[in-house]
Amino acid sequence: RELTTHHLLSISCQVADGMTYLEEQHIIHRDLAARNILVGDDLACKIADFGLARLLKDDIYSTTGSAMIPVKWTAPEAAIYQTYSPKSDVWSYGILLYEVFSYGQCPYDGMTNQETIQQITRGYRLPRPNSCSPKIYSIMLECWKAHPEDRPTFLNLRDILQVVLDI
Repeated sequence: RELTTHHLLSISCQVADGMTYLEEQHIIHRDLAARNILVGDDLACKIADFGLARLLKDDIYSTTGSAMIPVKWTAPEAAIYQTYSPKSDVWSYGILLYEVFSYGQCPYDGMTNQETIQQITRGYRLPRPNSCSPKIYSIMLECWKAHPEDRPTFLNLRDILQVVLDI
């Protein structure tokens, strides 16, 4: 079955709704990506793979060591400094939106992980997918703000996407 823009918005809203719940519970996912969203026949979406998830005791979770992380989906502060927060999940959500509205294109295709980090820190952002409206792309760009405190919350994202979906 062909996925329409309405379907893509519905998927995006459901993920934002699930992430709103996690944010309210002080849980950071740390591996939010399209590959970790289960989609049923009726397009009902569930967030999966909580292997990297952590309960936040403070506003930020820091880790040490060299655990494998999905760099192309990871916020710069998490990839470089191993500092995670709900706002680092918001960055990953922007990448998920890119995956959804590009119909599954790999983010930063052709770049190594190191090149990806270098480009992001220099201000590069993924281009707008062909089938993506400027409004949805502007939401992606909000998710990819350099400073975590400038990114929206999942509640903000859910509400914005719900308005777009209802139009």
